[in-house]
Amino acid sequence: MAASPSPPSRWPPPMLQPMGLISLLLLLGFLAAPGPLRAAGVLRQVVVGGDGNDGGTFFEPFNVTYDHRAVILGGQRRMLVSAGLHYPRATPEMWPSLIKKCKEGGADVIETYIFWNGHEPAKGQYYFQGRFDIVKFAKLVAAEGLFLFLRIGPYACAEWNFGGFPVWLRDIPGIEFRTDNEPYKAEMQTFVTKIVNIMKEEKLYSWQGGPIILQQIENEYGNIQSHYGQAGKRYMLWAAEMALALDTGVPWVMCRQTDAPEQILDTCNAFYCDGFKPNSYNKPTIWTEDWDGWYADWGESLPHRPAQDSAFAIARFYQRGGSLQNYYMYFGGTNFERTAGGPRQITSYDYDAPIDEYGILRQPKWGHLKDLHAAIKLCEPALTAVDGSPQYVKLGPNQEAHVYSSGKVHANGSISGNGQICSAFLANIDEHKYVSVWIFGKSYSLPPWSVSILPDCENVAFNTATVGTQTSIFTVESGSPSYSSMPRSLSLIGGPYLSSTWWTSKEPIGKWGQGSFAAQGILEHLNVTKDISDYLSYTTSVNISDEDVAFWNSKGVLPSVTIDQIRDVARVFVNGKLAGSKVGHWVSLSQPVQLVQGFNELTLLSEIVGIQNYGAFLEKDGAGFRGQVKLTGLSNGDIDLTNSLWTYQIGLKGEFLRIYSPENQGYAKWSSMQNDDTQTPFTWFKTIFDAPEGNDPVAIGLGSMGKGQAWVNGHLIGRYWSIVAPESGCPSSCNYAGAYSDSKCRSNCGMATQSWYHIPREWLQASGNLLVLFEETGGDPSQISLEVHYTKTICSKISETYYPPLSSWSRAANGRASMNTVAPELQLQCDEGHVISKITFASYGTPSGGCQNFAVGNCHASTTLDLVTEACVGKNKCSISVTNDVFGDPCRKVVKDLAVEAECSPTLASKELRDDM
Repeated sequence: MAASPSPPSRWPPPMLQPMGLISLLLLLGFLAAPGPLRAAGVLRQVVVGGDGNDGGTFFEPFNVTYDHRAVILGGQRRMLVSAGLHYPRATPEMWPSLIKKCKEGGADVIETYIFWNGHEPAKGQYYFQGRFDIVKFAKLVAAEGLFLFLRIGPYACAEWNFGGFPVWLRDIPGIEFRTDNEPYKAEMQTFVTKIVNIMKEEKLYSWQGGPIILQQIENEYGNIQSHYGQAGKRYMLWAAEMALALDTGVPWVMCRQTDAPEQILDTCNAFYCDGFKPNSYNKPTIWTEDWDGWYADWGESLPHRPAQDSAFAIARFYQRGGSLQNYYMYFGGTNFERTAGGPRQITSYDYDAPIDEYGILRQPKWGHLKDLHAAIKLCEPALTAVDGSPQYVKLGPNQEAHVYSSGKVHANGSISGNGQICSAFLANIDEHKYVSVWIFGKSYSLPPWSVSILPDCENVAFNTATVGTQTSIFTVESGSPSYSSMPRSLSLIGGPYLSSTWWTSKEPIGKWGQGSFAAQGILEHLNVTKDISDYLSYTTSVNISDEDVAFWNSKGVLPSVTIDQIRDVARVFVNGKLAGSKVGHWVSLSQPVQLVQGFNELTLLSEIVGIQNYGAFLEKDGAGFRGQVKLTGLSNGDIDLTNSLWTYQIGLKGEFLRIYSPENQGYAKWSSMQNDDTQTPFTWFKTIFDAPEGNDPVAIGLGSMGKGQAWVNGHLIGRYWSIVAPESGCPSSCNYAGAYSDSKCRSNCGMATQSWYHIPREWLQASGNLLVLFEETGGDPSQISLEVHYTKTICSKISETYYPPLSSWSRAANGRASMNTVAPELQLQCDEGHVISKITFASYGTPSGGCQNFAVGNCHASTTLDLVTEACVGKNKCSISVTNDVFGDPCRKVVKDLAVEAECSPTLASKELRDDM
């Protein structure tokens, strides 16, 4: 490790005060949920500025080291929770709110990749502005008192275009990516050094008072290293040595690198990492990517990972010796512009993350995991106090306990009053059975596939399978999960359609002039376009004799254009008219065509939908067409067109003229849309629209369109494609129990993979917004709708036997956790800027059903609705004690539940704020 300054001074954290039983309508519980608990010796934050723009120290400078148990910050072992949040997948205006929500959810660390192709779009020309202002992002992270895990790579994968590599890298003579290749290593070292130097200059490393505590060099190289033989091994060692030589003063990580050198931390990426162990006893156990969801490709259904299973995986990780876990993703965001990776990954990168694509909390996932983090923080002193292995207790064939304590614990007796720091995790890995286990002189009931966390080795603070957090209910639409346990919302504001007035402009097929050139043979797509556009057209002439026409007429057949391999989309035009298309990843094309006697103009349009982002030999993958191009079915046999003279045209004329920008509207011949324009392929559409009222995130519904790209006020919001997922593969319900894979719990079968697209509020003005679409296949823009995205309905159901709120726990000066016995609480919260406007259901007793389907049971306290209305309506959040002391006892000797369903509405203040913009 590089030399660092002395550890900073430390202070004891303020202790959370025990809560007494809230008397009657202090049930009204205007109590904020507890902040994340910290271990004794929290680093002192001394923020200067705080808006992400000012310089200065954010923390008193501190060392970052590690041992076999944990990452050590300022001399203290820590159990860390990290939230994946990629800065370019949101706008700078969204960053502060997103970072704050990560912190509120219990994160200590923000993790992000560095995206090389965003920062060096042309060789030697760097860009660190807008969504790529990593310095501003890092300072905003620090201003919230969070640490930063910087995954420099510079290969990212990340379902990002070309895995983060700039396309110009392919053109360097003799280059081979990610192997012992001097041209590649020189460019990689230059960029990594550039990033490290910027971080040092901005004083963003921990020893400078900044937030950076970890960095990553390379990314999942162990997955492909064998493809490169010994050159791969040499390259990996070179990358490690190069990184260490940069003298950053904080540890470097290599994920999924089982042969990482001793000075580099090897880490785990997977759905479960509780069984992972690093390749050296001297290294802590780190989970770099906890896949709490998954990405989607065009034409696929949507993946979902239940909150209970995520919580189970995480609890097991810390139970079995883990020390740092990073959510991939905590906020997924949006692949704006053409940043979506390939092939064929969708514009949304929602990832079923705890914070959805629009920045809204996904409940119950966000809240359930927040409670998990709070429970883990209560255990932190015990977890870090055990230097070796925890005490292991076998509780049954599929049940076990791990006990972390400052001294020996007798598992068969109570530890009350012995003064030890003690925390325990009780696991039931049976997928089907509830099991009662006996430990610490008590019986504990464990649901299937669950972990109970006992911060004091006596009382259960949290169980991974028992969800006490609210569920947020939204209007279900194409492109969102349909299970009742994981709904989302797009609630309509205003009229049903965006606009009734549209203008069109035709895009010429094939060559249109600027940048076109002729060449012999079929050229590789990316070698020609350099990825400045998705589109490349190949045009040639074919002379057809009258004998050929007579031959086809006599046989009743048509000739065909054949291509050995295409990716991702190929379209065939004859004399300016679309003959047909093919979609696939290196698949063959055979398209019948209608030719006329004499010369015919044949245009082949190649379209990429994201460049390959994963695998070995990325520089060789390419795009477009491979093999031979032929015209088959002629009277005298096939014609090989492969080596013909082709005219190449890069991109679209409308792209070149930037007719999507407000200032360039005069560069296109726009005409009022007629009825027959709606289904015409290769057409530009535009309209003017007003933004929805309020401050909620905005989504545009493009399900009536085919395939293309959309711009709002000159900003490319991304590709759209209304390709439909298969009808099969989506279960009617989703059971959290059992090992997860991305094929489990899918939804949206038989619907378009994505129909709704995020328009950031900051890209809109109150009125006069310009929407421009380039449509390839034909669609109906008059059916496009604009909607705001917010939590419309919230609901929860809590038993009087549920655990007390995590805020009822406190920690003594010696780190021992203790619980103040209070009643369980039902907590409800609307989005920021919204209040609970109506209680649509409330019952204390034996209510049945679930959200949007509650019903009053035989036992019901008649005052419930009035009490809950008084407690909650008009407030952003409320908590209600679930106890007879509040509602009375409507039925003695019966376990009672409180079920509440409420509606959220924007506050008047948020509406007025929007009106003033």
